[in-house]
Amino acid sequence: MARKLRVEYAGAIYHVMNRGDRRELIFMDDADRQRFVDTLGEACAKTGWQVHAYVLMPNHFHVVVETPQPNLVAGMKWLLGTYTSRFNRRHKLFGHLFSGRYKSLIVDGSGNGYLKSVGDYVHLNPARAKLVAADVPLKSFAWSSWPAYLLARSKRPAWLRVDRLLGEWGISEDSPAGRQRLEQALEERRGTEEGEEFKPIRRGWCLGEEKFREELLTQMSERMGAEHYGEERAETAEALAELIIAEELKRGRWQEADLKTRPKGDSVKVALAARLRAETTMTVGWIAERLAMGTRGYLNHLLYRRRKMGGE
Repeated sequence: MARKLRVEYAGAIYHVMNRGDRRELIFMDDADRQRFVDTLGEACAKTGWQVHAYVLMPNHFHVVVETPQPNLVAGMKWLLGTYTSRFNRRHKLFGHLFSGRYKSLIVDGSGNGYLKSVGDYVHLNPARAKLVAADVPLKSFAWSSWPAYLLARSKRPAWLRVDRLLGEWGISEDSPAGRQRLEQALEERRGTEEGEEFKPIRRGWCLGEEKFREELLTQMSERMGAEHYGEERAETAEALAELIIAEELKRGRWQEADLKTRPKGDSVKVALAARLRAETTMTVGWIAERLAMGTRGYLNHLLYRRRKMGGE
């Protein structure tokens, strides 16, 4: 079978998430959680990874990791395989622990706030899941990198890197005062976050500036081929769709925001939707949402009318 497609390059930052098989628990107790954190630290020592944030939930985990060398795939294979072996040995089990392929969102680390968004998403996860009561500080949740962010540098794991996230919060110094400001800022944000804000993190494949996205799309399209399969094919199909959208926006001198402000039935959007249907495997529902063209049914109607009128 073909190798799974991943975009890897030196200095890449990823938001990685994986769930338990059939959404079952991947941590039975705190000893398992500590074992996962220790195994993550070992993975960092082997690969040179730098972790910007992590959180361990009952049946899944999130890790924001920077790879100075292009080795996400090798490192994740070791991390997941080693933890699974240790978990199974401790609990006298066998077989898969994690559910298929891990999700990896590529994050723009240019300092424009994308790393901050992902870090906040991870650190606020226990509050969203109501594992931390509204009147209890976030740092009370032990199985996250957040409590370590609020400690002195000498008390943190060597593989946890905090400076970039501090910088994106506008905090220039890793000092008691700076950490106090950081805690206050995230606690304030905790009560004001909105679901739409984190939607690109949950559903996207990359998070960043348009130029960053275009560079990734070019790299992915060069590597795309018929040999990819299943989820890998779906991932690369979406990359191809995004490449076509970027190309057509540039051709028409449109901005990304124009997709939302132009009418749902705009002829340029209809033509773009028709091209996506002809050249990719993306669903009508995906295209309708991506191009802000209303419901799946309405887009089908627009495409039918275009075909009836002789449009390509």
